[in-house]
Amino acid sequence: MALPAPRNPTTLDVPAELQPLYANLVRIAHSPADLVLDFAHLLPGENRAKVSARILMSPLSAKLLYRALSENLARYEAAFGEIHMPTSSLADQLFKPMHPPETPPEEGKP
Repeated sequence: MALPAPRNPTTLDVPAELQPLYANLVRIAHSPADLVLDFAHLLPGENRAKVSARILMSPLSAKLLYRALSENLARYEAAFGEIHMPTSSLADQLFKPMHPPETPPEEGKP
């Protein structure tokens, strides 16, 4: 059985005008043929988030992305330490309402 020929590395051309987006929320939907990832940024204390990017992937591409993320997170943790997950609901930790900081009592006052 012949081994497949080695592939040349893929070169990515990133347009100069491409703007990076920050997302702390992703909604994932799927059909038999596609996975749809809607990336959004949700501000603390808000309940509406505007989708800033929608990525459509085949199930195979999504599985490969899952594998690549897993491998890269393992390398990240090997270099920088374990990423600790919150013990309560992740959504509760990330999207809890903001509370104003407590003001310390003035000196000499109870």
